[in-house]
Amino acid sequence: MKNHKSYPIQKSEEAWKEELDAESYRILREKGTEYPFTGSYNTHFEKGIYKCKGCDAPLYDSSSKFDSSCGWPSYSAALDGALEFIRDTTHGMVRTEIVCANCGGHQGHVFQDGPAPTGERYCVNSASVRFHPKEK
Repeated sequence: MKNHKSYPIQKSEEAWKEELDAESYRILREKGTEYPFTGSYNTHFEKGIYKCKGCDAPLYDSSSKFDSSCGWPSYSAALDGALEFIRDTTHGMVRTEIVCANCGGHQGHVFQDGPAPTGERYCVNSASVRFHPKEK
């Protein structure tokens, strides 16, 4: 992982490889991305919390999830303090990368083209999160 910041959850890359499936490791630890419209949570709209697949930290509430038609799960907000925002100038673009503030796992990017009231679209890889339904 290129970001050398120290996060509360620290593991060796070997430990991450043992704990994560290959696709989640590629996305969370190597800043990869899924192909659009392939992720399991793209059209998933149950009530609950989406947590980081790397460390189980709560990141997004289902109440902020919306259908952006971009091919990736999209949220209009993240939970307070759940993410770190990093300037990303890769691929000839200027974007804002979002990573888990607890383990540094890559989630995706945030864009300023979302719905009211935030105007933000947190564009997230399904392989970087795990859904936990709300108890009834």
